[in-house]
Amino acid sequence: MKMLLRSRNVLPLGLIVLSLICRPAGAQWLKVPARAIPRTSDGKPNLAAPAPRLADGRPDLSGIWEPRGRYVQNLAADLKPEEVPFQAWAKALFDERKNGSYSREDPTAQCLPAGVPRINAAPPPWKLIQTPGFIVIIYEASTLWRQIFLDGRELAEDFTPTWLGYSTGKWDGDTLVVDTRGFNGKAWLDQSGKPSTDALHVIERFRRKDFGHMDIQITIDDSKAYTKPWTVTEEVRLSINTELLEFICNENNRDLEHLPGK
Repeated sequence: MKMLLRSRNVLPLGLIVLSLICRPAGAQWLKVPARAIPRTSDGKPNLAAPAPRLADGRPDLSGIWEPRGRYVQNLAADLKPEEVPFQAWAKALFDERKNGSYSREDPTAQCLPAGVPRINAAPPPWKLIQTPGFIVIIYEASTLWRQIFLDGRELAEDFTPTWLGYSTGKWDGDTLVVDTRGFNGKAWLDQSGKPSTDALHVIERFRRKDFGHMDIQITIDDSKAYTKPWTVTEEVRLSINTELLEFICNENNRDLEHLPGK
């Protein structure tokens, strides 16, 4: 049986390794039905097969997706340093945080949510569930969830600020465009400490390229921290032989005693 290697975070993401787990995939379950996975002539999963579609013709984004770890450390990993358009105060704060000396202040080190878009890049996988009227993303990281409403609703002016914001979505051809606003301004955009404020507006463009790969283009629009919007693209990979596990960060968290900062 295929073995699954999964790491839990303990360094600030709030998440580098609560535990390192090596186990048979799906070991918690018996009699798991076979999934409809395209296969090559030799019987191996064909992750390059065409992306599946629903009855209404929309791409089916459903599945358990695993990110590439580099973006949780540095959201701008594919950009040159000067391509992140910091305002002066935000750059000064980032320069203080980026060497790790303020790791204790990272909200995730204290088991607080990673925020959007950082939570998409955290090492544990996440499950996307798609319906015609809304999408739910269940994150293994700290057992969090998001709702993305597709019914045309708008965010009220008297909203309660939140860590993950309020998300609405619409289709642009085969791409799902998600607008998220209403943040509390407390989250770091990545582990290196790029700041955000309550003006943060995140635009995510989800495009399933084929059966096993999806791109998420992310635009950060935060007029209080950056001089203009800036965009990055992350890739996530479909995990076909696993299910999410419970991840309770507050349970036996020993992060803070090992981290620098106040």
